[in-house]
Amino acid sequence: MSTQLTAESAKQSLTAHVQSKGAEVFSKYGPNLGMDELDALLKDRSCVRYPCTLDFDESRLQPGEFAFAEPKGEQPEDGFTLHIHPAYCARPGVIPHLALYHLVTVNYGEFASPDDAEVFASSALGLDRELYYRTLCDLADELPDQGTEPEGHHPGCTCGG
Repeated sequence: MSTQLTAESAKQSLTAHVQSKGAEVFSKYGPNLGMDELDALLKDRSCVRYPCTLDFDESRLQPGEFAFAEPKGEQPEDGFTLHIHPAYCARPGVIPHLALYHLVTVNYGEFASPDDAEVFASSALGLDRELYYRTLCDLADELPDQGTEPEGHHPGCTCGG
């Protein structure tokens, strides 16, 4: 009996893979994944497929956007810049929550869904998916109104990245 690959079975396979990869990240860098661990993770090609650097410049973000992964060139091998809103610089402990969500884009490109991002990030942080999602929403809701400086923000902040 042959097994036919369907869109649904491919989706389930990708979700299982991102969960497994997230668990691998947790095993290597958890349970307290902070900025030092995030820096090491971004250099670990067994967990992050392509080179990835952090940038804390909101000019590359859309209004209300907390982060996104931007390709550095035409090919994924050229690497990515992970732009994170500088409003979070005063709280480096939350930056991994934001960065991990977008690492599925680095690793899987357009095939990864928001659900896959939640599965990967929550697994990498060792959190229940719903708790991770609520935390991410709370963090996104903290963004300042467009055109205002967040309290404690300093221009040129690098957040140690």
